[in-house]
Amino acid sequence: MNLQDKASLLSGRDFWSTKPVGEVPSAVLSDGPHGVRRQTGEADHVGIHQSLPATCFPPAVAVGSSWDPAVAGRLAAAVAVEARALDVQVNLGPGVNIKRSPLCGRNFEYYSEDPLLTGVLATAHVKALQAGGVGASVKHFAANNQETGRMRVSAEIDERTLREIYLPAFERVVKQARPATVMAAYNKVNGVYASQHPWLLTRVLREEWGFDGVVVSDWGAVNDRVAALKAGLDLEMPGNPANDAKIVQAVRDGELDEAVVDRSVSRVRAMAHSWLPQPAAFDVDAHHALARELAAECAVLLKNNSDTLPIRAEVRTIAVLGPFAAEPRFQGGGSSHITPTRVDSPLEEIRRLAGDRVITADPENADLAIVFTGLADADESEGYDRAGIELPADQVELIRATAAAARRTVVVLSNGGVVSLEGWHDEVDAILEGWLLGQAGGGALADLLFGVTAPSGRLAETIPMRLQDTAAYLNFPGEQDVVRYGEGVMVGYRYHETAGRPVRYPFGHGLTYTTFAVSDLTVQATGDDSARVSVTVANTGERYGKHVVQLYVATQAGPVRRPVRELRAFAKVGLEPGRSTTVTFDLDARAFAYWDIKEDRWLVAPGDYTVQIGENASAVVVEDTIELAGELIAKELTMDSSVGEWLGHPQVGPVLMRHIAATMTEEQQAAAAEHQDLLKMIESLPMHQFLSFLSPLGVRLPDEAVREMIELSRTPQ
Repeated sequence: MNLQDKASLLSGRDFWSTKPVGEVPSAVLSDGPHGVRRQTGEADHVGIHQSLPATCFPPAVAVGSSWDPAVAGRLAAAVAVEARALDVQVNLGPGVNIKRSPLCGRNFEYYSEDPLLTGVLATAHVKALQAGGVGASVKHFAANNQETGRMRVSAEIDERTLREIYLPAFERVVKQARPATVMAAYNKVNGVYASQHPWLLTRVLREEWGFDGVVVSDWGAVNDRVAALKAGLDLEMPGNPANDAKIVQAVRDGELDEAVVDRSVSRVRAMAHSWLPQPAAFDVDAHHALARELAAECAVLLKNNSDTLPIRAEVRTIAVLGPFAAEPRFQGGGSSHITPTRVDSPLEEIRRLAGDRVITADPENADLAIVFTGLADADESEGYDRAGIELPADQVELIRATAAAARRTVVVLSNGGVVSLEGWHDEVDAILEGWLLGQAGGGALADLLFGVTAPSGRLAETIPMRLQDTAAYLNFPGEQDVVRYGEGVMVGYRYHETAGRPVRYPFGHGLTYTTFAVSDLTVQATGDDSARVSVTVANTGERYGKHVVQLYVATQAGPVRRPVRELRAFAKVGLEPGRSTTVTFDLDARAFAYWDIKEDRWLVAPGDYTVQIGENASAVVVEDTIELAGELIAKELTMDSSVGEWLGHPQVGPVLMRHIAATMTEEQQAAAAEHQDLLKMIESLPMHQFLSFLSPLGVRLPDEAVREMIELSRTPQ
């Protein structure tokens, strides 16, 4: 290829495909990830124009609540088949951005407020999609946690927060699943556009994590094409001939090394050859049935007073009402909006199971009323954030009126982001959080309501009492094109549990139609920074069900503020009544580590670590504590180091105390012993200032002794 050919290969031919150049074939990239949004006519990246029919599987908000990588994998495998049938080589997803605030308009596209849960599910998705012959595009890299000002807002985040909260899901997917592409986000990170961020795209993504695929821009995200190419962004989408020309000119002017162009060309060439068209056909009926099965795994039973659910035969009259009973809300708006092959109506599916017991919309004296409520398409979408978390006032009024009229009332929610349950929660008997369940969600909800299958979803995000109780409340969505992540690592349940802030339902909460018991927890260190954990789970109820074993780690070891507990492993197990199983987790160093900004790496501090098995993030069932040797970091000392750092140094501290004691009179020693509180006052002083304070007291450390102690701090132990 000549230089012009090379440059042209680095942006799209049109909205959805790359250019065929020489022996390099064109590749089609299409939106996803819970289906295929294949456009063959007018094209857009915000879901306005039509796309070819495809199965709309449960979006990520639902899959997150399944807590089941098998659900994510089976969904992605089916999407791969449909992508191939629709001539798509790369399906754009999954989205792994963390749910920092419940107001983010695109939360329905993301899995969770926790990076481990997000990362595990996304890794399963990417592995299955690519095993099916279709490339993945993990997105949006990085810190894309709002829609307000998304094209220009700068997310101001300290590195520890980035490393512990906003990068781990990407890291897991890259290292374990090797996605074909990583999509650079629209926003800036600490003042630099993500699409031209050398630290993100080269140092972290490629050098640290070993990513060898294509970095592709979000559609229209490139601000400075030459800077983006230098930073590590290979492919600009959609096509942009003007930017291709800028690449050529930059090389000719000596501003850009042609080797940088060649590097990106080789990556795009490899992508085009790796994901060649593989014709396929898909069974529309079978995929719809799969969508129904998967959707049932995702809904969360929040409340079930007096075993209102499942609906039994003795319930003779059932009123079904609410805005989403006949015409369901099942997906979000924007680039992931799928044209479904069909849509299940909850009302019709309930009629199939309940027959003439359904009396439609009159709850008066009904044995049971089911109210289908939630948020409308216009309430949440790509492109803008929500203003609040309340249900529309007319729906709250409907719920309360129904609860007053019917003998029992069940509320079924359909929403892509968390909604408040306040003002009506205590007046109803059961609440089933359906999120957005895809095109077969109506049938899945009917199956759950009537006990054809049992609910097994768990909350992947906290339901707060008030929006004001959430960690990012004062910092979301920022101002004047800057958003400060002032809550640091205290995101979601990490904040609520650490601050003792009450919630309506905690992260990890979910009910089912049987009961489980957890026992026989054993925790054993397997190294200085690793452990093996096993626990027994038993189904103590009367029907088959699934339980999510949630393992949290709690510690205050190390020099940083740690959340009260953090999710470090989980497993979903299915058991028949009376059966039990033992679940074993091997926890590596990352389960105990924090990001040390001074060492610029992960560290496990020496100390005690409590392994907790939680019913959810608030309720610990069993726990055990182990001591880990970890890694003791002896900091090199200087005269600017604090007195506390000198005294706390494992080798220097005792030496310093001996030197001070040797130069003090008996009276001074007695006075020091009597006023131990003075030590706390001086611990923050720099050593040079501390020594100057000692001189008037007649206490002087020889310069040679000070130099020897500094040298001792530099000596490996």
